[in-house]
Amino acid sequence: MIPTSSAPRLILASSSAYRRELLERLRLPFDVLAPAIDETPQDGELPEATALRLARAKAEAVAARAPGSVVIGSDQVATLDGAQIGKPGSHANALRQLQTMRGRRVVFHTALCLWDGRTGTAQVENVQTFVTVRDLPDAELDAYLRIEQPYDCAGSAKNEALGIAILERIDSSDPTALTGLPLIALTGMLRRAGFTFFTQ
Repeated sequence: MIPTSSAPRLILASSSAYRRELLERLRLPFDVLAPAIDETPQDGELPEATALRLARAKAEAVAARAPGSVVIGSDQVATLDGAQIGKPGSHANALRQLQTMRGRRVVFHTALCLWDGRTGTAQVENVQTFVTVRDLPDAELDAYLRIEQPYDCAGSAKNEALGIAILERIDSSDPTALTGLPLIALTGMLRRAGFTFFTQ
């Protein structure tokens, strides 16, 4: 294990406030740099492949600007019947998403990449979360969206806030994956990279 005093610079390659808040739980010093990459899915690309590719691309883009650092990249793709569901961007789009998803199960692929700039190697993992959306009337869905305005969230539901009220069930091996950064997987990766926890 690397002593805390000699640990490499840890960087979160993300502009997401949700991921930053999750990483703060680990109480490790880290910096944040936005990766600024094209997140458009490739033609014929499977949702899991999109998430894994983008998580790695984010980490590598930031690692190129910070040699020798350990960089965390993450990406999330939501799917319904195998089709990708993106960030709605507007109220009308979000309402259409929720109308389509209600009473059904949505799969969230949350991909994680830990790029080690000391060795030029990467650890990657995809954590799946299965979310069943409540079968709610349009009026409730509309009211929820006007209160929360989750237009930057894939699937239009913030499970860490009021969005939990429109969900019926969440099945995942990692409860933090749905919010965007799977901490169980990440802590395992960081341990393998030599980081320590619980030090005085």
